Amino acid sequence: MRTTSRKLASGIAAVALALTASAAFAQSKVELIYSDTVPETDVRTTTLREAFGACLGDTFDFKSYHGATLFKQGTELTAMQRGNLDMASLAIFDFYNQVPHTSILGTAYLFRSYDHMRAVMDGDILADLYAEIEDKAKVKILANPYIGTRHVNLRGTKKTMTPADLAGVKLRMPGGEGWQFVGEALGANPTPLAFTEVYTALQTGAIDGQDNPLPADKAMKFYEVTNQIVLTAHLIANNQFAISLSKWNSLDAEQQAKVQGCATNFQKALDKVTLDQEAELVEFFKGEGLQVYEPDKEAFRNHVLDVYKKSKYSADWPEGLLDKINAL
Repeated sequence: MRTTSRKLASGIAAVALALTASAAFAQSKVELIYSDTVPETDVRTTTLREAFGACLGDTFDFKSYHGATLFKQGTELTAMQRGNLDMASLAIFDFYNQVPHTSILGTAYLFRSYDHMRAVMDGDILADLYAEIEDKAKVKILANPYIGTRHVNLRGTKKTMTPADLAGVKLRMPGGEGWQFVGEALGANPTPLAFTEVYTALQTGAIDGQDNPLPADKAMKFYEVTNQIVLTAHLIANNQFAISLSKWNSLDAEQQAKVQGCATNFQKALDKVTLDQEAELVEFFKGEGLQVYEPDKEAFRNHVLDVYKKSKYSADWPEGLLDKINAL
């Protein structure tokens, strides 16, 4: 009986030790809460979880929420600053009120191509701007994954060849002053609307069109409720994949290196996925019965840049940065 008791006590002790070790390991994991407006089914979601979440390994607990179920589009930055959210993919316009200099990166037709955008984002000419974002907005930008080139997607069959053809068109743009100005510069009547509400608004005729990259048009099935895609290519779009500065500063050097490495991995993976999709989607949309065509891009570019130069936004551009961007 003594032998049995000793074995039983030993077994209980072993189980208790294992449970303690397991609890300690769970507590030592770094929790990262992420919010996004794209749905669970979007390729950006699956790429994020595979290329970033899985990359982090067992020492992190990455929890991602999608379809704007945790925070509404445009509110993520405030949530990060208040300590309610760790990470998000932010639009450059989200920073405008606190860091007006960022308005230059939201300028339509700023980038000539994907390669030009990548050269700007991956170089060192934005170092001062990123430092200002950290100082004033209290977030750290880890990567700038490419999410596609934005084009105008419309109901109706009237062709749009120049900005004048968009006069009076109710074009959905994301909320925020910077986004609305893009729609205005294109020649349309911009209408703010949440991303998750666009399909229904197109279906009912509450709006005449919207602008998004081709992968987003497919993922949200906008082709079901529109008739044409005008390949304006007005924004070479990328998100600012960011972490709150308070969360970043709570990590040790090894953890920071891991998060940064996985963020870079996510950027590379999503860039490839997006470029591969764009190479195929024009034919897909044509197959769905949409008109897909190029307008007079030079007319659009000249008009848009002229509107920007006359606006308050150009006054906020950091001195000399536009020349550096153009020179790349």
